[in-house]
This record gives sequence, structure tokens and C-alpha cells, in this order.
Amino acid sequence: MKSIKRIFFLLSFISVSYLSTLAQENQSYFLHTIEKGQSLYSISSMYGVSKADIIRLNPGCEDKIYAGQAIKIPQNKTAQKSEMFHTIQPGETLYRLTTTYKVSAKAICDANPGLSAENFRIGQVIVIPAKVTDSEEIIMNEVKAAQTIRPATTSTPLKPNCRDMHKVERKETIFSISRLYGITEAELIAANPELRTEKLKKGRFLCIPYPKDTKTETPVDNTPAVIPTDDQLFNESKKEARKISTIKAAVMLPFMTDGKGNRDEQTRMVEYYEGFLMVVDSLKEKGVSIDLYSYDTHNNTSSIKNILDRSELKSMDIIFGPAYPDQVKPVAEFAKKNNIRLVVPFTSKGNEVFSNPAIYQINTPQSYLYSEVYEHFTRKFTTANVIFLDAEDGDKDKVDFIKGLKEELKTKRIPFTELKGENITPESLKGAMNHSMDNVFIPTSGTNVALIKLLPQLIVTSRDNPDYRMQLFGYPEWQTYTNDHLASFYELDTYFYSSFYTNNLFPEAVQFSSAYRKWYSKDMLNSFPKYGMLGFDTGYFFLKGLSQYGNKLEDKLDKVAVTPIQTGFKFERVNNWGGFINRKVFFVHFTKDFELIKLDFE
Repeated sequence: MKSIKRIFFLLSFISVSYLSTLAQENQSYFLHTIEKGQSLYSISSMYGVSKADIIRLNPGCEDKIYAGQAIKIPQNKTAQKSEMFHTIQPGETLYRLTTTYKVSAKAICDANPGLSAENFRIGQVIVIPAKVTDSEEIIMNEVKAAQTIRPATTSTPLKPNCRDMHKVERKETIFSISRLYGITEAELIAANPELRTEKLKKGRFLCIPYPKDTKTETPVDNTPAVIPTDDQLFNESKKEARKISTIKAAVMLPFMTDGKGNRDEQTRMVEYYEGFLMVVDSLKEKGVSIDLYSYDTHNNTSSIKNILDRSELKSMDIIFGPAYPDQVKPVAEFAKKNNIRLVVPFTSKGNEVFSNPAIYQINTPQSYLYSEVYEHFTRKFTTANVIFLDAEDGDKDKVDFIKGLKEELKTKRIPFTELKGENITPESLKGAMNHSMDNVFIPTSGTNVALIKLLPQLIVTSRDNPDYRMQLFGYPEWQTYTNDHLASFYELDTYFYSSFYTNNLFPEAVQFSSAYRKWYSKDMLNSFPKYGMLGFDTGYFFLKGLSQYGNKLEDKLDKVAVTPIQTGFKFERVNNWGGFINRKVFFVHFTKDFELIKLDFE
């Protein structure tokens, strides 16, 4: 009886899984589980739908969404002709998806470069590619035509013999391909007789036959005797590791701004390139072969088009730039089409990274940056008493940051209050503090004007109340105010967050600044970040990574052994089919002992 119940339960589970998959094929929406840092904007961008469509299916999500929440996403009707999205269900395997959607495991893996046997799990959303590509369809039609005009030798009605076309990749064998599609080697050879005399070559297309009909015309079970595991299918779909003998790198920067940009901006772009050249020279001394191509993008899109028309650009291994958001889109499309890595060093705007696997975005998109800061803040100040200070300086740049931080503090049950304008006095500051806790003061604006208003009040409060523990917490741009407020930062035990930071006294910074001055007979602008260091850091990370790992760089990003001068690197894919964003965030601490400490939470 127990065994019957177990069998019934198993059959029920399989039926439910099948029905949920079938429903997913036919339904107009699928489920997305929100991850840390995602916003409605980023979610709508990665699926190619509007925020309004998401809100329509999920009333109330415009006010609040949170990590772990599952929301409905409408299938993009325009995209359905070529691809669709699928949420992995309980019990599903990669092999089951190949049979459900009639596409090969390799096609699914190619469409989802971030997918692996390790992260193939319930709730993950993946792209299901089109069943055939244009070139495969042409070949399929030719096969069908040939079969139609072929004279019948039996009374059995003729039907197309190919259920799929497979493009041969390097290292594939007749055995691996036949196992991939659940057919025998003999069946594959029979459908492709040339395999009896010719070697299997990369790039050729093979006809994948239907299973043979039985004499009794009973339905044929296409399931292989041994169903391949996810590990087997993913391993067979992996690209072969390939070293790059000479790295071809392109730099696209607005060296000239057509008179529309400011002089400092132009200087910073030149500094980035100068730092980049120092990398190339350093790596060449270590035996790395690099061909460098430089292009002036000016500050218009027409220059970009002319650059992309150049024949040599298709052979690049990596492109750095361009600077402006409206220039990134055409370059990103070009990089995706030609399988070229694109490093976007400056702008954090634009949505190309959410649907383009070729992109590395150095400057973290705001929602992802803030989520990292919130996590580090609540870990560092677990038992703090937080006091927000609104100087009423008219700046609203930090509204989203403050709103999100308050939500996070509520979730973590960390108490907070807020003081505004004229109410910010030494007396009110003392009244808001807790004698037994760390009292963390956070201005709601990152401007220098706000600091000028707030710092004197905080200094007086600190000196009058030495028994209270006080800290000041702020923003990346405070790095440019250290000449004016350095003493106050030390006295108030100040922290600020940033993805870019260097201490000019760090040995690496001293060495670089000295080398830069020797090379170019000048110092870098006092800007945030320093673009010469940014050019050196980004160039060194990717060029060294390519020299070490070749086309397997994406699998080894955490293994690239570099010590950045200013830029932190922590790359993560935004989804299974998109590119990489840099989620590295530091806290910089000005201690009361006049020490300057960079806190790395990794």
C-alpha cells in the first residue's frame, strides 16, 4: 500500500511539473524573484517590457519591492517570435527543457552564458532561444525540398527527416552529439551519410533525425536509455579554453569635444588614456603581446558610426569606452554581434548591461550600489542609533539613497530619527543621541554647502559630550572636500562609502603618481575619481586577465591577480543572459587617532 502511495505521489508530482511547464509556455507572463539591488527600472530593462506593464500585473509594486519577492513579468510579445523567458520549475532539468522547447542544450547554454549546473535551480529565469536560426532554417528548407522531390520507394508517406539542425562546435564528436539529442550514433550517421567518409568539422550543420517508426506504428519513446545529467550537458556545451597570443584592444574616448565639452572633462579623458598607456607598457615588459587601437569619439554619435564601420574593429578582443550614454548603445550592439568584450568605464546610466552579455560596467548602477552600501552599513553599525540631518540646502540628489536606507533600517530594527534646518543645534543633537549606543549622523545631502552648515554644530556637540560615541557617515564626493574639512573628519570619526578610493600615501599610489609625473611631466587633476588611475586599474585588470585566461576570462574573474590603485573590482552578472556590473564598495574611515583606513568587506 505504501509503495502504491509513493508511486501515486511521484506521478502527481510529475504531472504538476509538466502542467506548470505547459502553462508557462502558453501563459502571457512568467515569475521573477527579485534580487538585491534590482529596481523596477532594471527589471523592466532586462526583460524588454515597460514598468507600467509590470505594475499592471503587480499592483502596489510601484511603491515598494524587496529582495525575495516574486512578481509577474509579461512575456514580450515582440520578442516571442525569436525567444522567450522561462522560470525553472521544481523537477525540471536541462534535458527536460530541450525536449519541452525543442531546442538543443547548447543553444540554451549559448543564450544564457551565466547559467551553469551549479546555479540551475528553481526560480531562475532563463532565455529560451528560437528553435532554429535563419541559416539553419534555410538548410532545413533545402532538406525538406529534397525529400519532397525524392521518389517514393515504399508505400509509407514521406515526411521531413530532420527535427532539428545542429551546428558543430570544436571538440564535439558523433557520440556527444547523438547523446545530446537522445539518438543513437547509427541514426545520426544514417541521416548524414557523409559522416561515413568525412571528418566532423566545426561549423557544418548536421541533420538531427526523428526516431524511427516501429513496424506497429506505435509512438516512439525518444527518451535516451540513460538521460544525461545537467553536469554532462553543461560540460558538453562549454567552449574550449583558448589562449590569446596577441590581445587586440581598442580605446574609444572623446579626446576632442567639438567645443561642446568643458576643458576639465577633456583633460580627464586624456588622463584616462595616459594611465592606460602605462598599463600597456608595463605588460609588454612582462612579455604580453598587445595591439592597441585608439579612436576619437568626440562627443557625438556620428563619430561612433564612422568608427564602427572600420574593418579592423571586428577583430578586437576588447573595447574600452565610450564615455557618453548615447554612444554606448551602438557600440554595445556592435560588441554583442561580434562577440567582443566592452568595458564601460564611466557612465552608470543606460540599460544595455541588462540584456547584453558582452558588457562590463565599471561604475555601478545606482540601485545596485545603494544595496551594497545598505548591507555593509547594517553589518558595521548593527546596534547603532542613526540620526539623519537635513541641512535644507536644496539638494535632492540623495533622496533615493536616504529613502532606501530608512527602509533597510526598519527591516533590521535599527532605530533612527531625523532633524531639519534650524532645529539642528547642539542641544537637539544631544537630545537625539543614546548614551549606550553608537550615534551615527548622516546628512541627507552630500554637498559641501551641507557640510559647512552641519560640521560646526557636530563639532561643538562632540566636544561638549565626550562620553557619547559619535560617528559621521557620508558620501563618495567627500573625497574632494578633504582639503577643507580633513581635521573635522578625523575629529568626528567619519566614514564615507565609495567604489573608488586611494590614499595618496599608499605605496601603490605613491609609485603610480611618481611614474605618471615622470612619463608626462605633470600631475593629475584633483578630481574624483582620478582618471589616470582609473585608466591604469581598468586596463591592468582586463588586459592581464585576458593574457592569463584567454576566452575563459568570464569564468575566472575572481582569479585575476591585481592590486588596484583606486578602483575596486567585484563583477557579477545581472542575470543569466546579461552582462557584468561592478558591485565593489569600500568604507573609508577617518579615525580619531588620525588614521585613514579603507574597509573592505569581502
